[in-house]
Amino acid sequence: MAEQGSERIRVEAPPARCYAVATDFEAYPRWAKDVKQAKVLERDAEGRGARVEYRAAAMGRTVRYVLAYDYSEAPGFFSWSLVEGDLLRHLDGSYLFEPDAEGTRVTYELSVDISVPLPGLIKRRAAGLIMGNALRELKREVERG
Repeated sequence: MAEQGSERIRVEAPPARCYAVATDFEAYPRWAKDVKQAKVLERDAEGRGARVEYRAAAMGRTVRYVLAYDYSEAPGFFSWSLVEGDLLRHLDGSYLFEPDAEGTRVTYELSVDISVPLPGLIKRRAAGLIMGNALRELKREVERG
């Protein structure tokens, strides 16, 4: 069963900057500590990553997965869904970028299910760690640049 969650963070940068960093998938290994490799396999008509292959550290090993991206509500929102992956049955999520005074309120939603049998509590903690780390790392990278 997929574990679902949502977290928010405020970033001291405009939504366009947040969106630009979040959609520069090939740069993820430079600032997202668990992402070891990100390769755009297909691009859409606007040059954005439509299908992206990742290799990331998870549960003491390297996990490979491919995500398909939907930009139909971009640049304020974009989402992704799992196409294929090791240890994963489900990895769907989204980013929402809302103007907030001089910054942006970033909401990250994630639904994840791993194929390794684990208690629900452990899966929920894993999903929470993924979201929390992703938001903190995104904030740091956006505000750094």
